[in-house]
Amino acid sequence: MTHVTSTGLDVHARSVAACAFDPFTGEAARRSFGTDAGEIAAWIKGFEEPRAVYESGPTGFALCRALRALGVDCAVGAVSRMQKPAAERRRKNDRRDAAFLARLLATRNVVEVWVPPAGAEAARDLSRALDDAREDLQRARQRLSKFLLRRGHVFDETVALGRRRGAWTRAFWRWAEGLGPAEPAAASAFDHYVTCVRCAESDKRALERRVLAEARSERWAGVVGALSCIKGIDAVTAFCLAAEAGCFRFTSPT
Repeated sequence: MTHVTSTGLDVHARSVAACAFDPFTGEAARRSFGTDAGEIAAWIKGFEEPRAVYESGPTGFALCRALRALGVDCAVGAVSRMQKPAAERRRKNDRRDAAFLARLLATRNVVEVWVPPAGAEAARDLSRALDDAREDLQRARQRLSKFLLRRGHVFDETVALGRRRGAWTRAFWRWAEGLGPAEPAAASAFDHYVTCVRCAESDKRALERRVLAEARSERWAGVVGALSCIKGIDAVTAFCLAAEAGCFRFTSPT
């Protein structure tokens, strides 16, 4: 997009370092801010035909959306595609990082990432919360199984045909709950591990229900239905794929 003033923003949790660079005159203006988007936008709009950019990262897209809402043309650059010279890497600070971003923008060397609308980012957050819940459940189960193993307990029940029963089934829990250690300290540890697994299982089921409800909504039903036609992809997996990838190819359905 055509612009005159390139503004680099080095964004942190509690501060923003800004550098506005005019490639035609070589002049650069610098300033530090808090996290007030209105104050940042007012400063940027004081320059001729400004455009701003900051690195993708943990601060997300909230600042970009806020600046756009205030009339500032702002982009988020893919940090993985920014090639910093060795000198820049050795003498790294907020002011230099902001100036580096401003120069990249001025020379059209910023690879922009897609900035999802708030609704799409919310779906992505839900997808990642489910992924976190799965990891939490796996860790909780590992802690309980290792606790039992240290005390010499291994679930080894078999069905009529000799095949070993899987863990975390009703049969497993009947077996595990009958193993209460005699020592009070060990019994407290055992109860804690069991509670952690039960809570993690409950959290995972609740998030899966929420994902399924979201997948059936008008916004996501079409793409989830299409992805679910692929063998091995259920509605939950389809929603998570769609939420992570986003949908930005077309501005209208026709």
